[in-house]
Amino acid sequence: MGESVNPWVTRSPIEESPGQNPTVEDDTPTTTGPQSPQGGIPLPSDADRLPRRRVSVTSGIWFLGVHGGAGETTLSGLVPGTRPAGHAWPETAGSPGHAPARVVLVARTHASGLRSAQLAATEWASGSVTGIELIGLALVADAPGKLPRQLKDTAKVIKGGVPRSWDVPWIEAWRLNEHVDVQRCPKPVRSMIADLGALSH
Repeated sequence: MGESVNPWVTRSPIEESPGQNPTVEDDTPTTTGPQSPQGGIPLPSDADRLPRRRVSVTSGIWFLGVHGGAGETTLSGLVPGTRPAGHAWPETAGSPGHAPARVVLVARTHASGLRSAQLAATEWASGSVTGIELIGLALVADAPGKLPRQLKDTAKVIKGGVPRSWDVPWIEAWRLNEHVDVQRCPKPVRSMIADLGALSH
């Protein structure tokens, strides 16, 4: 009997095949989790699913806040070519062959936010969300300092079920609704911006 794979456990990046030379020129951020929906993942109940919303505008990447106050609007203001999705899966207008909407889930790191992130990731993993290419998950700190162990462990499990993840640290200026200079953002934020810039190309 083959070994079953748990999509919610963090895995190391995909290894190169024997004899295959790594592509040095490729600056596409490495995936750390499943890149497509997984068989056998149960669909969350109706009450736990995100709504869907038809969009008539285009976006290189959509930030989808999985709960109110997640930070999707703030992040979209930092990353060129992105838009907030309005807490709903964006359904692109056009023919059935239209390119899928590229989505980054956004959640705060408190218990409720992480629960919402896990439900959204599970909904995607179940294969029920069509026309979506999930890029990854951005977890935005809900308070200064380190996460309590319980929340840290929960976040690690959720990150293992999405293609990529980024940790956005606490930024006091956002709390005060002050402008944040991208060049002065913490390194994790600048890394996320660079990754999404590479992915949008």
